[in-house]
Amino acid sequence: MKLPFAESYKIKVVEPLYKSTRQDREQWLKEARYNIFNLRSHQVFIDLLTDSGTGAMSQFQWAEIMKGDESYAGAESYFKLKEAIKDIFGFEYFLPTHQGRAAENVLFSALVKEGDVVPGNAHFDTTKGHIEFRKAEAVDCTIDEAYDTDTNHPFKGNLDLDKLEAVYKKYPKEKIPFVVVTVTCNTSGGQPVSIENLKQVYELSHQYGIKVLFDSARFAENAYFIKLREKGYENKTIREIVADMFKYTDMMTMSSKKDAIVNMGGFIGMRDEEIFDKAKTFNIMFEGFITYGGMSGRDMAALAQGLYEGTEFDFLETRIKQTEYLGNQLIDYGIPIQKPIGGHAIFVDADKFLPNVPKAQYQAQTLTLELYLEAGVRAVEIGTILADRDPVTRENRYPKLEFMRMAIPRRVYTNNHMDVVATALKNVYDRRNKITTGYKIIKEAPIMRHFSVELEKI
Repeated sequence: MKLPFAESYKIKVVEPLYKSTRQDREQWLKEARYNIFNLRSHQVFIDLLTDSGTGAMSQFQWAEIMKGDESYAGAESYFKLKEAIKDIFGFEYFLPTHQGRAAENVLFSALVKEGDVVPGNAHFDTTKGHIEFRKAEAVDCTIDEAYDTDTNHPFKGNLDLDKLEAVYKKYPKEKIPFVVVTVTCNTSGGQPVSIENLKQVYELSHQYGIKVLFDSARFAENAYFIKLREKGYENKTIREIVADMFKYTDMMTMSSKKDAIVNMGGFIGMRDEEIFDKAKTFNIMFEGFITYGGMSGRDMAALAQGLYEGTEFDFLETRIKQTEYLGNQLIDYGIPIQKPIGGHAIFVDADKFLPNVPKAQYQAQTLTLELYLEAGVRAVEIGTILADRDPVTRENRYPKLEFMRMAIPRRVYTNNHMDVVATALKNVYDRRNKITTGYKIIKEAPIMRHFSVELEKI
């Protein structure tokens, strides 16, 4: 008899959870102005808001915490991280930052200017925010298959080369600082990009004299899917696949809070010394000296260790199989989700789930709040609120995909927790036809509004 699958770790430390009542949750949501970011952590039973910085570090990472060198300049922890980045990604130059959006802020300050155009595959909110804050334009070049949730395309994160080349032909190269390739592509449902597509994007971009930037928060999960789905890579290790992936980029930004399994940290990797020299000035201005960049020495040491652990197949298999476990339950219940199941999260199609709620009343946000009310499960809207308003017309932008994302922290929850999530969502699904109204915005920020938006129930 074949042995069943089991996690590649055992639990050493536990954190108690508080089980609230529906009456509690109704009051807490009202006080939070129906914004799940405003909830306190003890008010949440199962927290799937994000997988960013919410993972459980290993005993080896905690050991590195104790060995961290806190020297202001030239700390040994910096050189340990520098060596890991060179070993895994092949970048000669790097700058540490306190998290991924800080890496974008530093690099984009050096490279993006007003009037520029930045093509990519479904830019995430912070990426688009940093582009539009600089009065530049983000252009989505994702393949059309990504926007059909029922299509089982193995690499829905791929860029459409015709769309990309159309951008290159329309604008002079001086107006295109780089193309950003997000691996895996979060906004399209945690979907991977194939190495073949990475190679084609790189060759096409260099043909037009344009650099390639990888948004690499979940690069290891992308490599895992390549191993499983792309011919010729089934016998390669994750690190060998990562090395092949990063042959086809000039730069990378990294939110280390995902695949490096730390609670805080990020960095920029570069091949070009000239870009490094431009960026390091902004790093000193915004983050700190170039050998700590907003991070403590202990965090850099844990990050270096996490990069190696995060690129182990056993870790990735355990992590992604839990996502699949939840996703397959929802599919069995008939709940509409993005297929195939992504790496870090389940993306529920709120437009199909709540067809009676008008788009202008924020379907994905409505579904997110209903799930919280049902069982204290906190997910997040990846839809119209996150898409922000058009910077010119100030009208809502309605994205092609209206998602509720349930992001699963690494090494944190058991499959029993996933059973609770699946059952809770099924309960909401069973009464979906009774949900006919949503919410309206009563206060919002001019950019990246979803973090602080305040809503009112209609």
